[in-house]
Amino acid sequence: MTSIAANNPSLQSWVNVEPNSDFPIQNLPFGIISDANDPTPRVAVAIGDYALDLRAAAETSLLDELDIERDTYEQAALNPLMGYKKMGIRALRNRLSELLDNQHSDLYQAKIEPCLKPLTDCQLHLPVSISDITDFYSSEHHAQRVGELFRDPDNALLPNWKRMPIGYDGRASAVNVSGIDIQRPLGQIKLPDNPQPQLEPTRKLDYELELAYITFDIEPKGQPVATQDAAEHIFGFCLYNDWSARDIQSLEYQPLGPFLSKSFNSTLSPWVVTLDALEPFRVSGETQNPEVLDYLKTPFNDHLAIDLAVTHTTPDGIDTTLTQTNYSTMYWSMSQQLAHHTINNCRFNAASVLASGTISGPTPGSEGCLLEKTRNGANPVKLNDGSTRTFLEDGDTITLSGRAHKEEYSVTIGFGYAAGRITPAIALKQDTP
Repeated sequence: MTSIAANNPSLQSWVNVEPNSDFPIQNLPFGIISDANDPTPRVAVAIGDYALDLRAAAETSLLDELDIERDTYEQAALNPLMGYKKMGIRALRNRLSELLDNQHSDLYQAKIEPCLKPLTDCQLHLPVSISDITDFYSSEHHAQRVGELFRDPDNALLPNWKRMPIGYDGRASAVNVSGIDIQRPLGQIKLPDNPQPQLEPTRKLDYELELAYITFDIEPKGQPVATQDAAEHIFGFCLYNDWSARDIQSLEYQPLGPFLSKSFNSTLSPWVVTLDALEPFRVSGETQNPEVLDYLKTPFNDHLAIDLAVTHTTPDGIDTTLTQTNYSTMYWSMSQQLAHHTINNCRFNAASVLASGTISGPTPGSEGCLLEKTRNGANPVKLNDGSTRTFLEDGDTITLSGRAHKEEYSVTIGFGYAAGRITPAIALKQDTP
């Protein structure tokens, strides 16, 4: 197996990378960029405050040893690059770290430096053409609090919740890249003064703090994936905001689950942080009780320690941190999710997106959504400008961020941001018959 040379914490780049950057040489996340001088979307990696244009880098012939066709870097999505699977991506990342390594600056800097584009000059696009999407429900702290709100507090978790990772299939066309506005959706809701449902803009628009991982094409088709093999099928992770309309959701989720309350928009961060880059941050999860079936057992470190935060920004630009939590608190791991998803012979294509579900921790301030934080609107949260929110208002901006770090590994691996601003609902034209 090709080693992950790019993870060496002692590597330093000849590119100026600030100490607090999300994108050190040990990260090199993949994305799609364009710029004013060249509006054609193409493949890049992030390094410090720059994007390294891989199409331009390939034209120097310094990537030819990888046997990756040059036109792979000219595509508007990472899907063709993902066709080279885990070993191909790993070899490319190792080669890029070599080209950017300060120890090799005399060999490569003059050729690679012109391929760098300031991130401030780049437009960032949706990184993959999504084939399918699944949203899980894998945080016990989130499920417990929601169950206490809407079911018996003494029996908040449904009987199957600790038996298997619960999830539902979503809508790939609803996913947009960070920075796209979120228009308030319409749907049927029940108002306090009317027992009959009314078609209205949602009054309970919420964020959901999630991470999503993106899979390679899993072959042979329909083959169950064992937990110990799951990592070979995972390209990398992005931040994911699964915006939710809680009042629409409450009316529609029984008996089949979310529909219009989830399908209007989701936000994905533009840089895919490879699972290889996150290997140093693997940790063990809590002991699962009751014991899971054999196909879900993971006798290895199968969780990732990633600090996550949600920032609320008012229309006047005042920031308030709403959530701080860690991905390692999840009950169900990424490998268990993929093993369960494939156990029924489900076929996986490249760029399937599997979202974690809301990530909530055990302590106050670690709630991954406003539904939990405000107890469904009963306890408004106070913002730094003195105003309050029960749910999101027009003009509000929500930004997710994430960073992995630990003392014994001196490098921080960041994800950038997933941000969206709320805009008013569309004006509904209703003609009287």
